[in-house]
Amino acid sequence: MRCACGESHAGAACAPNAEQETHQFIEASLIKAIFPQDNVRRAFIKAVGRPTAMAAIASLLPVGAMQAMAQERRTPEKKDLKIGFIAITCATPLLMADPLGYYANQGLNVKLVKTPGWGVIRDRIIKKEHDASHFLSPMPLAMSLGLGSDKVATSVATIQNINGQAITLHLKHKNKREPKQWKNFKLGVPFAYSMHNFLLRYYLAEHGMNPDTDVEIRIVPPPEMVAKLKDGEIDGFLGPDPFNQRAVYDEVGFIHILSKDIWDGHPCCAFGMTDEFIAQNPATFAALFRAIIGASFIASVSTDRAYMAKLIAPAAYLNQPEQVVAQVLTGKFPDGLGNMRNVPDRAIFDPVPWQSMAVWMLTQMKRWGYIKTDINYAQIAEKVFMLTDAKKQMDIAGWRPPEGNYRRVKVMGKIFDPTAPEEYLKSFSISKMG
Repeated sequence: MRCACGESHAGAACAPNAEQETHQFIEASLIKAIFPQDNVRRAFIKAVGRPTAMAAIASLLPVGAMQAMAQERRTPEKKDLKIGFIAITCATPLLMADPLGYYANQGLNVKLVKTPGWGVIRDRIIKKEHDASHFLSPMPLAMSLGLGSDKVATSVATIQNINGQAITLHLKHKNKREPKQWKNFKLGVPFAYSMHNFLLRYYLAEHGMNPDTDVEIRIVPPPEMVAKLKDGEIDGFLGPDPFNQRAVYDEVGFIHILSKDIWDGHPCCAFGMTDEFIAQNPATFAALFRAIIGASFIASVSTDRAYMAKLIAPAAYLNQPEQVVAQVLTGKFPDGLGNMRNVPDRAIFDPVPWQSMAVWMLTQMKRWGYIKTDINYAQIAEKVFMLTDAKKQMDIAGWRPPEGNYRRVKVMGKIFDPTAPEEYLKSFSISKMG
């Protein structure tokens, strides 16, 4: 017999007093306010477990937040939306928002459009074929600066994920674990303006390899990475999951190193749209923001990563074996070298668009010659990475937003101070700056 609290004991064992009854009623009311549809509410409870859900709501959601949320709700100017995405696990919050009903709950009719590559993602936003998009987090910076495309002011509303990438090599290179052995390797990255490209270049340079002369870095769309590895067109790649794990699953490659071992807590993908769209559709923008933040909340607190994998593995989303997606999200995975690894934070979903992240990306764009002039790092970062808006929506959705705009991080043991970007750049011995 199960108690009303959801635990397997008699109800008398936890008979509440008046204060407890009030507390439980408030918790239940808050959950119903956030998830008015029964099926969505049940999916949330199933995804995170009732104790986790209650603890999260009790600790993070004050009643005032619900009042603020109600005040925020306005009729979206545009309800029918197309959102582009690449079929990778980085897009988990964006994808989960669909089957969990977050878009519908915000009065939006969203069509998620699977897109083959990042160049297409960018071009469709510029041509207004998509209203909003899954981006690589450096892409809105590049687009706003007119790097690689027409100059189009574009903003990062939220970060989709942190960590979640890896360097994967062909099985024939099992005995070449030192980067200095990779002379003349052909290595794939998904896009020039990507954390993958910048992290790979950083990793190579820290091992004394010049990424522009000692190896060949090729742009390879994520869906083609495993096939090109198998065919021998590339020796390896720093790419998004699930393709690192898919290479292991297909017995083509092995995971050399997780990206979190280069920079633990690095951003990867983002969610955003053009500044023009935001200005013309402020209520639609706010509704999208709430949907993505809500899905990010579930992705972040969920203890059932296997259930998350089940939601996003189907053909409409990732079109990957559920087992592969679960190995990525749970962090329990074979590495292709005979080891079964357990890395719970292999992929994390934290929506905070720290402006310090943007400054780091800009330093790497300048380091490798993508930016050729002096720039105001802070001004660009604060314009493109919408941290103030993200904090507001996090507070409304029940998260306690972090303090500050910038934070120091460590990349391969080297401290990055976002308030001193030029000094950071001058500290590197290998770069295109001399």
